Amino acid sequence: MTGPLATILGFGLFGVFCLAFTEKILPIPPSHVLLLFLGMTAAPDDATLAILLGVTTLASMTGCLVWYTVGRRIGIDRADRLVERFGGYVFLRPKTYRQLGQAYRRNHVRVSLLAQFIPTVRNYLPIAAGALSLPALPFVVATLTGATLWNAGFLLTGYALHGSGQSPLAVGFRIIAIVLALETAFMLVLRYGPACWRRIRPMLG
Repeated sequence: MTGPLATILGFGLFGVFCLAFTEKILPIPPSHVLLLFLGMTAAPDDATLAILLGVTTLASMTGCLVWYTVGRRIGIDRADRLVERFGGYVFLRPKTYRQLGQAYRRNHVRVSLLAQFIPTVRNYLPIAAGALSLPALPFVVATLTGATLWNAGFLLTGYALHGSGQSPLAVGFRIIAIVLALETAFMLVLRYGPACWRRIRPMLG
C-alpha cells in the first residue's frame, strides 16, 4: 500500500487532496488507514499537520458535495434503487442507509453531522441529502464540522504514533474494529432509542 501512496504523495498537497477526495468517492483504502498513514508519515511538525487537516477536510467536503449533487439530479427513488443495487459492493448496507435516510427527514443537520462518524455511510449519505433536496447551507456546515472532527482524530492519532515503529495497517485494523463497534452501538440507539425514551419519560415525570 505504501508504494502507490508514496508515489501520489510525491505530488505534495495536491497528491494529499487527490487521495482524500478519492477516498470519499470510493472508500479504498478506508479513511482510517489513509489518515493514520498521513499523520504518521507526512506530518513532520505541527504546522504541516494543520495544513494536512485543512487539505484533507477540503477534499472530504468536495467529495460530499459531488455525491450531494448526484442525489439532487437523480431524486430519492433512483437513489434508493442505486444503493439497493450497488451498496453491497462498497460495504454500504441498504438497511443502514434506509434507517439513516428516515432519520434525515426528522433532523437533517444532526444526521449530517453524525453520519461523518460512520464508515462508508459518511461517504454516501450525502446522496440522500441531495435526493431529499435538503438545504445546502446547513448540510455543508454540519458535514464540514463532522469531517473536520473525523479527520483531525485520525491525523492526530497517526501523528502521535510518528516514530513509534508501528505499522499504519496494524493500527488501522485495530481502530476499524473500534469504529465498527461504535457504529453498531449508534445503529442500536437509532433503532431502539426513541422507543426506550418513550417508555422512560413517564417515569421521569
